[in-house]
Amino acid sequence: MPDSQPASEPHTDIKGCQIRETVMMLNLAIVRIEHAMREGSESIGTLTHSFTSMVDSVQNIKTATEALAGGPAKTAIQQDCEQVADKVQAAIMAFQFYDKLSQRLTHVSKSLASLTELVSDEDRLFNPQEWQALQQKIRAKYTLDSDLQMCDAILQGKSMEEILSMTAPAAEQQEDIELF
Repeated sequence: MPDSQPASEPHTDIKGCQIRETVMMLNLAIVRIEHAMREGSESIGTLTHSFTSMVDSVQNIKTATEALAGGPAKTAIQQDCEQVADKVQAAIMAFQFYDKLSQRLTHVSKSLASLTELVSDEDRLFNPQEWQALQQKIRAKYTLDSDLQMCDAILQGKSMEEILSMTAPAAEQQEDIELF
């Protein structure tokens, strides 16, 4: 009989194969997140430039209307300038929330990369201290109270539905926007 392998070796090979496949899938998730963020950042850059130009144009129009004689046309132009300024402010708020989303996706991407490193290292894979260190590393990246609460809830074993019900959009808007 040719070299025979112990019965446990194919089982080990299956585990190794599953781990490699899991690592590849995690790497795919990381690449997709980073690609989406890069595309989003380019779009936001274009929008930011456009809104900056709009603010300048509105200010120029507003300044030019001061030289006009009073009347309904002047009043209408000034009101339109105020409306545009208000809409630009609303857009700036949306950019701030996009920045918050971008920060969160960066944290997710880095956490997945850390998980990938752990899962692909057999010496670390079955070490409980390594898993605990990973959890602490991931938790340390969260700076917003709502994110910390969600992380703690996950570690306490709460379901996704429970955690999502904890987060209210109104509470999210109350938090400070963190720009990086």
